[in-house]
Amino acid sequence: MRVCTKGVWDESIPGISFDENGVSNYCKLQETMMANYPRGEKGLADWNALVLAMKKAGKNSRYDCVVGVSGGVDSSYLLHIAGQYGLRPLAVNLDNGFNSQIAVQNIYKVTTTLGIDLETYVINYEEVQDLLRAYMKAGMPWIDTPTDLAIKATMYKVAQAVGIQYILRGNDFRSEGKQPKEWTYADARQLRFIHKRFGSGVRLKTYPMLTLPKMVYAGLIKGIKDIRPYYYLNYKKQDAKQLMIRLYDWQDYGGHHHENLFTKFSMAYWLPRKFGIDKRKINLSAQVLSQAITRDEALAQLQQPFASERELAETRSYVQKKLALSDNDFQQIWSATGKNTFDYPSNYELLVKLASRLRPLISRLYAFTPMTVTANQVLNAKK
Repeated sequence: MRVCTKGVWDESIPGISFDENGVSNYCKLQETMMANYPRGEKGLADWNALVLAMKKAGKNSRYDCVVGVSGGVDSSYLLHIAGQYGLRPLAVNLDNGFNSQIAVQNIYKVTTTLGIDLETYVINYEEVQDLLRAYMKAGMPWIDTPTDLAIKATMYKVAQAVGIQYILRGNDFRSEGKQPKEWTYADARQLRFIHKRFGSGVRLKTYPMLTLPKMVYAGLIKGIKDIRPYYYLNYKKQDAKQLMIRLYDWQDYGGHHHENLFTKFSMAYWLPRKFGIDKRKINLSAQVLSQAITRDEALAQLQQPFASERELAETRSYVQKKLALSDNDFQQIWSATGKNTFDYPSNYELLVKLASRLRPLISRLYAFTPMTVTANQVLNAKK
């Protein structure tokens, strides 16, 4: 299998191409993002400008930003950063019934030590159960989509309710990269379609839904803006992890996003075993380009299993039980033909058109150009 000469992106990735030097278009996307959002003096200046804007907007309020927290290192360290810069965040956690005890304790330790208020949004578990089962029955690669969409929707919901204009998220393209749209693109329109077609009729009463009109309203009318601090700051995940352990007695939970047990099942079991998808190729490639690890180290990590067979079997059994799936139910789902995200209706084409024609609108919603927009431009560029 052909592998990018600069990273570890390979031919298993949809839409990948290579130039005459063996450099992939995904590598060029990563380099474009790094050029668009430089760190160092420029990144720090841009971040300081955002901090001033947040403090100004929240001057007469109790909070000046919302920070989504999961108990993972990225979001936990983001609370530490907010405190370092004198921000007054409201921490928001989504409880979908699958948070690990380690994650729950990490959130408690950090928010308590820093004196940060925490709001936990709990979705009725019947709704979570029905949505996750529906995504599995639909044969989607990224079955944790309902959680991802709910996290974003919850932060907008809370920000709008409390009157906060800025949302801080711990996404970091330098350590995570950009996953192929065929694997992970999702939106509320698609979620509704999949739930209606594959769900069991459970009404979504508590599940937070951020539709495109709601998001435009939040950005244009309420002035809520999404910010990714790690786009600007010199963030190193391993250093951050050690600091969190030392200052907050924070505990490591293992693999990437394994703080949530369903996410762990999705990444370490469902994707690689049903679809042959290893998202680590994207994450590790990004880390190689940002010089966090070497290419040889990335290749070596890809040879390692996600976890022991026993741990993976226990995780699968736990998820199956939590979703009330019999062995026969699970086997039927497992043996069904896998799909990709564009086998079902979504707003993807509409969003790409809007992004290219209405750039002022994008700037009102985000403090950056969404990676989906940049990816569409770079990955589809003519050779």
